[in-house]
Amino acid sequence: MKPLSFSFFKIMSLRVKPFWIELGYFTTLSFLGFLALNYFSKPRTLPSFHPQNLDVFFTSVSSTTVSSMSTIEMEVFSNVQLVFMTILMFLGGEAFTSFLRLKLIKKENKDESFSSKDYELGNVINVDDKLEDVIITNPIEDHSHHDHHDEIIKIKSIRLLSNVVFGYILVIILLGSSLVSLYIIIIPSAKQILNKKGLNLHTFSLFTTVSTFANCGFVPTNENMMIFKQNSGLLLILIPQILLGNTLFAPCLRLVIMFLWKITKRHEFEYILKNSKRIGFSHIFPCYETISIAITVVGLIVFQFVVFCSLEWNSEGTSGLSAYEKIVGSLFEVVNTRHTGQSVFDLSTFTPAILVLFALMMYLSSYTTFLPVDNYEEKLEKMKKSKGRSLMDYISLSQPCCLVIFTILICVVEKDKMKNDPLNFNVLNILFEVISAYGTVGMSIGYSCARQINPDGHCKDATYGFAGKWSNTGKFILIIVMFFGRLKKYNQRGGKAWKVL
Repeated sequence: MKPLSFSFFKIMSLRVKPFWIELGYFTTLSFLGFLALNYFSKPRTLPSFHPQNLDVFFTSVSSTTVSSMSTIEMEVFSNVQLVFMTILMFLGGEAFTSFLRLKLIKKENKDESFSSKDYELGNVINVDDKLEDVIITNPIEDHSHHDHHDEIIKIKSIRLLSNVVFGYILVIILLGSSLVSLYIIIIPSAKQILNKKGLNLHTFSLFTTVSTFANCGFVPTNENMMIFKQNSGLLLILIPQILLGNTLFAPCLRLVIMFLWKITKRHEFEYILKNSKRIGFSHIFPCYETISIAITVVGLIVFQFVVFCSLEWNSEGTSGLSAYEKIVGSLFEVVNTRHTGQSVFDLSTFTPAILVLFALMMYLSSYTTFLPVDNYEEKLEKMKKSKGRSLMDYISLSQPCCLVIFTILICVVEKDKMKNDPLNFNVLNILFEVISAYGTVGMSIGYSCARQINPDGHCKDATYGFAGKWSNTGKFILIIVMFFGRLKKYNQRGGKAWKVL
């Protein structure tokens, strides 16, 4: 009789496509987050203000998909709600979901190597804990024995890699939150900000660290990181966490594995480094490709930094800061464009050229590389061409086309506001918000009452994102964009079957 876990993972890993597993995961997590934020905890602004259910669900989706798009101010949430949001960001972050994918990969490979017949014959003894104690009772050919042994090494390597990934996550979060707490305790100006806003030190430190590492971009203050723009030390603590959790996750993980291999001399680490494609983990690449990713990340940061300083050094957004604070703040700002979204400056004060540059950076995927690499996926695609394409290959649209469609839909929904308030509701601002949601970044130009052509006496400037001023239909469309952006890796080849003559 098959073990229960064997049957369960057989269904999950073989009968259900990864896309549906992840969609179900994020959808379920979002609804659970909505219940936790709306029914099991209350905002601290009661009874004067209670957010609408759609705004609470929007926040839950934004936390789960690590998009950090906001339609209500962060200081509305109580300490308990901030804890719930921390959990959502942790469980929805790419590092943790990659750990879960490793668990599924390990079970898939184990199921393929050790069939149900192996269990019945007693060929495998305690597979979970003693993979090295595999006894093969039936005589088989030498090459079959070699393949079987290779599969065992592969499974042990994946299991070890999952432990390394989980340890990597815990070390960075614990170290990062400790450094943030220590900084706030030592620096009076930072501590004063938390006291003034009534924020718990430990909740703020853990929330900000998890948000930064998961590349979500939420901060428990209404002003995001703008209120800390003169606390350069805090910004320097957060910059490495941004990179370690996303764009440099793969290069740093490879360095950790190389270090552990040198220290422990375990064969599994060597196997991981030399067989990255066989492992099937999307964050482990061959050496040259890993170096290409790292060089591209650094190159894009340097390029953005130079352009940003050239155009915004003496702008309204950076006024009042010393040269050192401007340098650190500018570096923090450009690092956040891929894909965290925390901000120390008001984006509405930036020149259109910078906004377009930021939009481009938000669109790029985490592991974009501009150096020539041997594209393994393209080779596989060419090999499969003889088998023909499915219907979905023909009707699926490219990612830019999808973004255009979403932008058009929102423009249609918000057409009255675009007509009556064109300086706030213009195509660039809407497109920027859509790309930010798609890229799971969370940067927003915001909304300003001062830009209204027909001033509204009841209008009050708010610190939440531009989407907070949209209609409920517009917000719902952006929720779909956030899910689409979190799962965009499954549509990377969308539109390839289309031929434009």
